[in-house]
Amino acid sequence: MKHIFFIPVLAAAALVGYLAGERTTPSVAAGTETRVTEKDGRLPMKATYFEIPVRDLDRAIRFYEAVLGCKFERQTIDGNEMALFPAVGDGPGITGALAKGKSYTPSTTGTRIYFDTDDIDGVIIRANDNGGKTLYPKTSIGDLGWVAEIRDSEGNRVALHSVK
Repeated sequence: MKHIFFIPVLAAAALVGYLAGERTTPSVAAGTETRVTEKDGRLPMKATYFEIPVRDLDRAIRFYEAVLGCKFERQTIDGNEMALFPAVGDGPGITGALAKGKSYTPSTTGTRIYFDTDDIDGVIIRANDNGGKTLYPKTSIGDLGWVAEIRDSEGNRVALHSVK
């Protein structure tokens, strides 16, 4: 019954977007669409930051340092404990934090963040060796490379991508 309501809402949203000069284009992930403007073909906004919910910040820091090989900067922001991922430098990409607080609940459902790696096999092994679990094994996505998904030490689903 809830799908019957969803279809008119989806159609209305598409019409509003069309009238506003927006079109959709396929994204890298099969079956999804990305809204772009006709003027410049770019997204009207870009992702700039992410937060991964954690229950135990020390355990999460140990996990991500072992698995991804990065170091974190701890801070308290708006009453929440944070461990900031290092900046990505001049290249493309965003940065984020491990976040512990009342509004943060680890989950294997919801938004997935993809970490790019040159060694997807090594990351999977290190994740499994450090309290994580493989949820989706390394899988080819053709010319776009390889993907996999792991569960981190806190219970979050995290995706991996490699071009080789």
